[in-house]
Amino acid sequence: MNLIIVESPTKAKTISSFLSKDYKVVACLGHIRDLPKRRLGIEIEKNFQPRYVISKRSRKIVKEIKKLSQKAKKIILATDEDREGEAIAWHLLKVLFPQNQKDYERIVFHEITKKAIEEALKNPRKINLNLVNAWQARRILDRLVGYSLSPFLWKKVAHRLSAGRVQSAALKLVVEREKEIENFVPKDYFTIEASFEKEGIEFIASLIEIDGKKLERTEIDKEKAEKILKDLDKNFLVINVAKKTISKNPLPPLITSTMQQEAYRLYRFSAKKTMLLAQRLYEGIEIEGKPKGLITYMRTDSFNLSQEAIEAAREFIEKNFSSDYLPQVPNKFKRKSKLAQEAHEAIRPTDVNLIPEKIKKYLSEDEFKLYDLIWRRFLASQMKEAKIEKIDIDLISNKIYKFRASGQRITFDGYLKILERKVSENYLPQIEVGERLLAKEIIKRKHQTQPPPRFNDASLVKTLEALGIGRPSTYATIVSTLIDRGYVERKKGSFFPTELGKEVASLLNTHFPDIVDYQFTAKMEDELDLIASGKKDYQSSLKQFWFPFNENLKKKYQEVKASKEILTERKCPQCGAPLIKRLSRFGWFISCSRFPKCRYKEKLKAQNSKRKS
Repeated sequence: MNLIIVESPTKAKTISSFLSKDYKVVACLGHIRDLPKRRLGIEIEKNFQPRYVISKRSRKIVKEIKKLSQKAKKIILATDEDREGEAIAWHLLKVLFPQNQKDYERIVFHEITKKAIEEALKNPRKINLNLVNAWQARRILDRLVGYSLSPFLWKKVAHRLSAGRVQSAALKLVVEREKEIENFVPKDYFTIEASFEKEGIEFIASLIEIDGKKLERTEIDKEKAEKILKDLDKNFLVINVAKKTISKNPLPPLITSTMQQEAYRLYRFSAKKTMLLAQRLYEGIEIEGKPKGLITYMRTDSFNLSQEAIEAAREFIEKNFSSDYLPQVPNKFKRKSKLAQEAHEAIRPTDVNLIPEKIKKYLSEDEFKLYDLIWRRFLASQMKEAKIEKIDIDLISNKIYKFRASGQRITFDGYLKILERKVSENYLPQIEVGERLLAKEIIKRKHQTQPPPRFNDASLVKTLEALGIGRPSTYATIVSTLIDRGYVERKKGSFFPTELGKEVASLLNTHFPDIVDYQFTAKMEDELDLIASGKKDYQSSLKQFWFPFNENLKKKYQEVKASKEILTERKCPQCGAPLIKRLSRFGWFISCSRFPKCRYKEKLKAQNSKRKS
């Protein structure tokens, strides 16, 4: 018997269905070892040596796997292909063979299909210690920050708080955006429009230029708008008609960040929900009595596609849409980021012929929505560009006022055939230069400048990715952690910092600027990538971070005054002692200064309570 170890029971069930009885597939349920919960678990003086322990929930499964491994001819570690998966495999190896390294194999695959598993079994390798060390560096770094800063926050802000390295930078983003919104002063401005009709087609032209000078978007105030209306004549002369055809190129296949962004934009799925759905589609859905992995691995930052997948897409397009939709050369997409793992693949269906509608009955409503999105984006990425004819008609009134009417129509839909149409068509009548048109109406429209929008799941992930904060495996966790800690609330899809979140962000930004600095956080991610590629050892990265950070922390314990209690002018109705405004992880409240001897307390009306995401 050959023993294959994976993370989840669903993955185990799917892989089992492809293999003979010579293989037994078991699930370890994720990490079987981790740093201890109630102590640091890192020997800093011994070059940051971690002391891992088997978690309580894993003891039973470890016992079962050990028993099976003793009977196995071969141990095959088939955990996910990223750093997390490599670390899980390494921990398994350390637990199963603590003394001597028994013969084992490590296999990886982008998708859970019969062909992919068989191919992986033919090409085993050993554990990649560079990937393991990159995982260890992140885990140790986050533990050092959490175990150092959390007690500091307990003392200076509120009890039972916690701080995280990457999450703190993300919190700063949300808090700074809220400040921008609070400080924003709206400004009124006006636009001038003229409406026309010809051949039964109504269209609008907007004022874009006065006496040869282009107008800025918010340039026209009320007084200027009224003056323009008085000057304008309803007789207009057409001075230019410009037609051009532009190409709208297909979008690349989805990667982790864009999948989360699109799932939020279309369906308002949170990042966490999107990843849970993707995990199920990847590990296997039962179709006609057999589990089948429907998509490739969902944690990736590469637009790359296998040659086999491209050929399958091209065959499908030619068969179902005609060769008119097939580019002569397959479309290829490259990430601008130097960090993209081009050896990995984008997220795509494992079988393009599994049309979403055909398997809809086997999927939940949300699983179907996400699979349909992935399937369409993959297929569209291999189709021809769309062709759009754009028309601009320039008209002039009273010699100096230039208006423009714009229209467009799709002349060839290309990849838009399969994706939702993002191009709104707007037809204009046939108009020639030199024609004179009489405006039906000329009006001024009042507008107001708007503050920047609050972050939502899509925009926060997009910003984190642009700043280099976090990686595909961490985006959803970052968002969830901010909400779970009570630092951020999600209301109608947007993120609002709580009073507690603002307080924590302010304290960290003032006294630990590196922790919340975007460039510093991104630099640490780059360091982890260097460790993963074998270009740097993880202990040196930890030293560079820890010793300056720890020295600063010692100073701040002396310098920073506690901000968690504010004396009020009110007296306790029960004992007469002064009442104090206190901050907890659930927000501000009023309590007696003699607590715990007197337990009087009351909620504040504007209570920021922790809500579930």
